[in-house]
Amino acid sequence: MKPLHRLLASRLIKLVANLLKLACYAFHFVFPDKRFTLPARAAPWIRRRHPTAIPRILWQTNFTDRVTLPVYLNYLFNRLMAPGFEYRFMITEARADFIRQHYSGQTFRNYSRLQIGAAQADFWRVLVLQAHGGVYLDIDAHLTWPLGRLLGPDRSSLFLRTKRDTLNNFFIASRPHTPELEAVIQAIDTNIEENTIRGVFDMTGPGVFNRVLDIHRLDTVLYRYACTQGSFTNEHFQYIDKPQGKWNREQKRVAVVREEAA
Repeated sequence: MKPLHRLLASRLIKLVANLLKLACYAFHFVFPDKRFTLPARAAPWIRRRHPTAIPRILWQTNFTDRVTLPVYLNYLFNRLMAPGFEYRFMITEARADFIRQHYSGQTFRNYSRLQIGAAQADFWRVLVLQAHGGVYLDIDAHLTWPLGRLLGPDRSSLFLRTKRDTLNNFFIASRPHTPELEAVIQAIDTNIEENTIRGVFDMTGPGVFNRVLDIHRLDTVLYRYACTQGSFTNEHFQYIDKPQGKWNREQKRVAVVREEAA
């Protein structure tokens, strides 16, 4: 059981974040077109000398780097909670370029068949961590405890556990080149090639993690003691420039995987 102060910190952050989110409705009512730019790369705020098993890199992705105030506040809060981590961010086109440069032609072709942005992001996150290591966070996710303290110097991976004792993938911390990430990559590759699964969740998302990984053999943490979602921002602010853009809406209109040409 985690200390009470960890739980209190999580709930206090959530309360303050939700109050800021409410204030942002007024801000964007007055300034409807105002957007803030997420950097593609930003140096750590504090330089740490001692090496760690998990590289000090914080990864995020989104369909655009021009975001609303709540998403930007979410970004700033994560930088505050991870001051010793370099920040790296990729939009849709940069993700494709990265996979083309670092992986086989077959993996890039499989990735290119994904027609929903969230599915692409699912695949990219495990590919980028397998290549470079670090910590991945969804664009609406925020830390609830300082990341350096959470990981420590020797941890080689950390996965997020839900209240139902299952894995989620909106936070993943890992050193590069692990058998766990390789198993997830191979499973996603197979799912795309076979194309018998209809939903993002099981094609590329948490369903894959829960199918190929044994939660009892992993280093895991309950989400509320590490990272949670949707406190600073929400679907409205995330997709304000892309109506109907969330994955659970997109997959009702378009197949997750494009059929291969004959």
